[in-house]
Amino acid sequence: MAVAAIQILNTMASLALISLGLAVIFGMMRVMNFAHGELLMLGAYSVQLAHASGINIWISMFVVAPLFVGLVGIVIERLVIRHLYGRMMDTLLATWGLSLFITGLVTMVMGNVTRGISTPLGSFEIGGIRDSSYKFLIIGVTIVLFMAIYVVLRHTKIGIIARATMSNPAQVAVLGVNPGRVYTATFAVGAALSGLAGAIMAPLTGVLPTMGAAYIGKAFITVICGGDAIFAGTASAAVLFGAINQATTIALTPEFGEVALLLGALLMLRLLPSGLSSLFSKRAV
Repeated sequence: MAVAAIQILNTMASLALISLGLAVIFGMMRVMNFAHGELLMLGAYSVQLAHASGINIWISMFVVAPLFVGLVGIVIERLVIRHLYGRMMDTLLATWGLSLFITGLVTMVMGNVTRGISTPLGSFEIGGIRDSSYKFLIIGVTIVLFMAIYVVLRHTKIGIIARATMSNPAQVAVLGVNPGRVYTATFAVGAALSGLAGAIMAPLTGVLPTMGAAYIGKAFITVICGGDAIFAGTASAAVLFGAINQATTIALTPEFGEVALLLGALLMLRLLPSGLSSLFSKRAV
């Protein structure tokens, strides 16, 4: 039972982690970023290449990957997204094309082969069942990231400016804030969080140019089903769908777990069209 509980917690945390960057970009900016999976993939390649070059695994994971993908996010926002704000379908098509471009470019440069990274931290044993201790890292990092972003958005000047800009950029501009810079910074933070998530997941999944496709559907389901309260909703949806997915996987097979996640999302949107955050206080972030 203890091992099963850890596996369920790990699935919840993993789902929340891969959705966090999208929650920032889609939830705050209303940008349909279909290149989200490719940002995760770039984070995975960043940690793999940096570690292969002799850089410490933790520096590669927590510094190199988010910085590199954050810079990529700045370039994407300035060259593509900046010209499409308020045009959701155009943004969807543009980022979809961008995802194909990034995947094709990485495939040409790196080859269509899976690269591995040794999973750090060893393993633990409970009741004769051995599992990876790396799962505790995923759970811990996810909790810390969500708590940190909540504190920033609710209790710091930077967070208040970001939220105000997303709600009313014209009024914020009158107060002397440059909305364009806030948009760029927000997109860069979302991209950096995606890169960090991809880097953390890389030792478990391997690194492949097309790996983003495995993430994008789950991330969008989690964020959309979370509703308007970006982080509280995303966290709640990740807990719900992670529990459904892993419990079904343990009871049946991973394939049935994926089907159960999708059916759970469809049922939840039927019962709560506004998402899980419709159950929360309007003050929830």
